[in-house]
Amino acid sequence: MTECTWPSSELMKKYHKEEWCRINKDDQYIFELLSLEGAQAGLSWETVIQKREAYQEAFEQFDIEKCAQLTDEELENIRTEYNVIKHKGKIQSVRNNAIIAQNVQREYGSLADFLWSYVDGQPIINKWQRTNDVPAETELSIKLSKDLKKLGFKFVGPKIVYSFLQSIGIIDDHIITCPYHTHNR
Repeated sequence: MTECTWPSSELMKKYHKEEWCRINKDDQYIFELLSLEGAQAGLSWETVIQKREAYQEAFEQFDIEKCAQLTDEELENIRTEYNVIKHKGKIQSVRNNAIIAQNVQREYGSLADFLWSYVDGQPIINKWQRTNDVPAETELSIKLSKDLKKLGFKFVGPKIVYSFLQSIGIIDDHIITCPYHTHNR
């Protein structure tokens, strides 16, 4: 079987094999991937993955409650003292998005329930022949992006949201010949 061609480094291959397009309904993990995808805006995913451990340490494993309570001083300390992307808005968005995530949890029971409601609880399993066939955004990511923005989330444009949906398994975009495609596992 031929794997997806986009993972270029060992770190990216590990992410592709173990996480990408795998269903995950754990709110803390979902929040981590939402935060990391937002940090990626304008950069490569590999850049973010290389800094993932620093992000996990800085943001207390992306504990939503702890992230929601971060002070401006703590956020500035994270920006200056940790090996994270130094963009002030991206750092501050973690706290903002944690607060909004808590609101979503209160209203919908969980962040996972809210997100999975967009696909009636069923993943979208695409059957792409080539990596180049995979779109950067879809009607779903455009709609969810608008809805997330209305709720107050930051760094959730349609392309970021599409990548996020792949990262938590709502969308399976492994090429059909990849051993990690849902139908081949």
